[in-house]
Amino acid sequence: MAESAASEGRPPSPKRPRLSPSSSPAPVPSFAHRITIEGHKKSISSVAFSPNGRLLASASGDRPIQVHDFPTFSLQRTLNSHTAGVSHVSFSADSAFLASASDDRTVRIWDLALGGGSHTLEAEQHDGQQGDAAPPEESVRILRGHLSAVFCVAWNPRGDLVASGGMDETVRVWDVQKGKCMRVLPAHSEPVTAVQFNRDGTIIASGSWDGYIRLWDTATGQCLKTLVDDDNTPVSNVFFTPNSRFVFASTLDSTIRLWDYQNDKTLKTYTGHVNRKYCIPASLTADGRYLVTGSEDNKFLMWDVQTRQVIQSLDSHKDVVMAVACHPQLGVIASVGLEKDPTIKIWVDTVEEEKEGEVEAVEEPLAPQNGTEIAEELIEEVKETPESLNEA
Repeated sequence: MAESAASEGRPPSPKRPRLSPSSSPAPVPSFAHRITIEGHKKSISSVAFSPNGRLLASASGDRPIQVHDFPTFSLQRTLNSHTAGVSHVSFSADSAFLASASDDRTVRIWDLALGGGSHTLEAEQHDGQQGDAAPPEESVRILRGHLSAVFCVAWNPRGDLVASGGMDETVRVWDVQKGKCMRVLPAHSEPVTAVQFNRDGTIIASGSWDGYIRLWDTATGQCLKTLVDDDNTPVSNVFFTPNSRFVFASTLDSTIRLWDYQNDKTLKTYTGHVNRKYCIPASLTADGRYLVTGSEDNKFLMWDVQTRQVIQSLDSHKDVVMAVACHPQLGVIASVGLEKDPTIKIWVDTVEEEKEGEVEAVEEPLAPQNGTEIAEELIEEVKETPESLNEA
């Protein structure tokens, strides 16, 4: 079921993934709704916490990208230069930049620390239409080259490369500083739905409606591996585990699979949600123990990664839950909804609340320009998280 062109000399993969820490079991989380953030006018397509945990970005069919502060959830910036809806946003590893993929056929790079000196990209003008410089009040780079809508985008760990996937069936690798396309990978025979770098940036994973998951050598563009399930089901999302030994793949048969890609086999499957139409990404909690995804029955679900049991299923929106994002340090999840409910909802682990007192109720409303409801509680402390899928 897998076609391999893997490079030689790789260390042998472990027999089994490390799916739980060696320390004593932590309490099972229990999430409850705390805050609703309004502002987007159309379906929200993407939501992401910054790696440093201080920002929350969201994108939608209404074009403006909203960046909220954490933990106040006040609207910090509105990034508005795309000329069509935005499908995906991704933070750089240092949280200084945001990349966005849009139906306007561009990837745009936003400096979230404008005025902060060293973080700002140089505004260079280049020949051709690949990497135009942009005014500092807008995006600092506009990456042009895709022949149709761009659907997904990801940063490498060093922050000097971005990969994007589009409806033109290609994966493109960009030099961010130069604003130039370094490589075009004829990756798939259907639109590309997901791209991600592994933790050292040497491999890019891509998924597509053609049902294939492919792994690419970043430096050469060589296809190292092709994975496919028995039914060749369209792939709606793919991402590496934190240790990069495995990949999770969401497919449009309402299933998420954990792949040992080095040995070409599926280790675990997760079911219980509904996903047959939309590209709904999944996410791991900060400790790597739990897998979270949205669902087309207006819920979001959480599985124990090791046992595959659904530990929580929450009626969260009035429409399809299009995306979820887990905070990188805290027991906090953001979920976003489709057209009938274009809101961001913040969910907090009540077990953490009781154990560590991390959430304090407040009575002040969020900034009026946010269009949000009153913030019920704020997250104030950062806890240490054990390792599981995060283990080296």
